[in-house]
Amino acid sequence: MLETLTVQDSVELAVVERSGFVESRHAGAAIVLSSDGDIVARHGNPDALILPRSSLKPLQAVACITAGAVLEGEQLAISTASHVGTDRHASVVRDILTEGGLTEDDLACPASWPTDSATRDDLVREHGEPTRVRMNCSGKHAAMLRACVATGWPTAGYLDPSHPLQVHIRDVVERLTGEKVAHTAIDGCGAPVHAMTLTALARGIHRIGTASDRSPFALHRVAGSLVRAVRESPWTIEGPGRPDTIAIEKLGVFTKHGAEGVMVMVAPNGTTVALKMLDGATRASTIVAATLLERAGGLSSTEVTTLAEALPLTVSGGGSIVGAIRPGAGI
Repeated sequence: MLETLTVQDSVELAVVERSGFVESRHAGAAIVLSSDGDIVARHGNPDALILPRSSLKPLQAVACITAGAVLEGEQLAISTASHVGTDRHASVVRDILTEGGLTEDDLACPASWPTDSATRDDLVREHGEPTRVRMNCSGKHAAMLRACVATGWPTAGYLDPSHPLQVHIRDVVERLTGEKVAHTAIDGCGAPVHAMTLTALARGIHRIGTASDRSPFALHRVAGSLVRAVRESPWTIEGPGRPDTIAIEKLGVFTKHGAEGVMVMVAPNGTTVALKMLDGATRASTIVAATLLERAGGLSSTEVTTLAEALPLTVSGGGSIVGAIRPGAGI
């Protein structure tokens, strides 16, 4: 029986307050690592298993590059993104495919409308339709296909857990996290997603977030290049006005949210947090992660206040602000 995160394993990570009344509470677990990778804080049980969802993408991207995909700049950054499908995002993904002799038909992710409302509205007015390149994981899938082309692996069936690419990704995930994969599920985009503890996820993200692109070790160079690409092009990782992009722009962090309330964040000094909201809510995960980094010395209170002001954390009533989403008593 897999020991997944439970109510008993969880603490209050965030609350939603309306007119002085706590209306909702988000419970979960979190772990914070120092810049040296030592555990400095545990909230709830970070050794219970979770599915990291898109917070696994940095590890998958590193694996694709080590398998031979040659990507730089915006193309490298979008390989780890959960983008909102703007024309700019779609253009970068198409370039990745074209430069590898591939087309959108090679993508195995589902067709999707952009989650950016303005782009979606434009497409509807133009009588467009959902496409695979607009799907939020298309950058990851394009990188996977480029890795297959570079290595000579078949592009057909590249999402099968037994495909050589996915075997390689699993090996890299285990190397970075220091933990054997406990279970493999299928993510919303169709790719394998590997169950692990928050402790393992934090360890893997810390190793990526603190890597140098001048390291003598190839894996570290790739990880360092990925982090630099994301920080130089924060719009790629999600999109304008979206939490991940805002956090990178405001704080210089390396961050990646995942579905069902998962979040990882690395401060510029290397302090790292990984968390999971038990109810799957994402609305509080960015501010909770930043607050945990602040308490561990990775960010200043001024930086966290600046971030909070830029995030959609207010609660409205009658056209006025009557409350806010804020970190809870459990942290």
